Amino acid sequence: MTAVEKIEFSSDGYRLVGNLHLPEPGTEQRGAVVLTGPFSGVKEQVTGYYAERFAARGYVALAFDHRNWGDSEGQPRQHEDATAKVSDLRAAIGFLAARPEVDPERIALAGVCLGGIYATQLAAFDPRVKAVALIAAAYNNPELIRDRFGTENFAALTAEFARIAQRQSDTGEVEYWPAVNPEGMPAGNPGPEPYAYYGTERGATPGWENRCTALSVLQELTLDVDAFLPLVTAPLLIVHGSGDRAIPVADAEAAFAAAPEPKELLLLDTSDHIGLYDDDTYVLPAIDRAVSFFDRSLDRSLDPVFAPAFDASPHRSDRS
Repeated sequence: MTAVEKIEFSSDGYRLVGNLHLPEPGTEQRGAVVLTGPFSGVKEQVTGYYAERFAARGYVALAFDHRNWGDSEGQPRQHEDATAKVSDLRAAIGFLAARPEVDPERIALAGVCLGGIYATQLAAFDPRVKAVALIAAAYNNPELIRDRFGTENFAALTAEFARIAQRQSDTGEVEYWPAVNPEGMPAGNPGPEPYAYYGTERGATPGWENRCTALSVLQELTLDVDAFLPLVTAPLLIVHGSGDRAIPVADAEAAFAAAPEPKELLLLDTSDHIGLYDDDTYVLPAIDRAVSFFDRSLDRSLDPVFAPAFDASPHRSDRS
């Protein structure tokens, strides 16, 4: 039976709050997984859902609130700070490495949705991360986002954010948008699908609020994963839905092609994006593959002659 321990750790002087999901007690040190999740998400939502299932499979799993969100400190509230999120992940790795239940040489990182970008950015420069799983991840770069919005629409958006930044400078008041809005913009995640998770009982939790700073959206639009993917030397697993309409499967396939060995790709027969948030039809196969991948990767990371190559189908692409 798994257990959950409420924990705190510090990142750049901010107190961060998390839930540490613990597998059945044992005498040996365990492998561990740090979770980071979607835009506006808190630890009781997607990351907690995954952490519980990783713990059931024998991993110590940490779901926590990044600064500015949920129970953690940080101002302004509900503000997406991309650089800070990577720093928070670095602190989370340090926290886990010091836990007596955890083998510090067997720590993995799992990023879901937007968290996939932050996981990639940390793994590119932190060798303590021994394996990475990107699940229904975003693969943003500014040029891609501009092309999908259209040049004129993108220019209009950036102009609006400049006006917001100026008003905030003039007034000292932070401007907020809804985090989700089924009618579309303005919102951090516009449209009916994000609302179907966050705006209903499906994703309801007391720690989540339907608001984000307006400039959080500028953070989303300017994220870049392409510069970091080629620098990830830890074994990399990409899990994506073939029917993901929010983040096209072609984005995941392009990221897989750009990533160095060792790597694996699992495509699941989903019809949307949020199925990989909490639908066990898809989450459990994702967990199964991630656990198998982490088991092999973390065991090999202890081998002093380990070289970045897998015997087990590094280019494998499955549809389940």
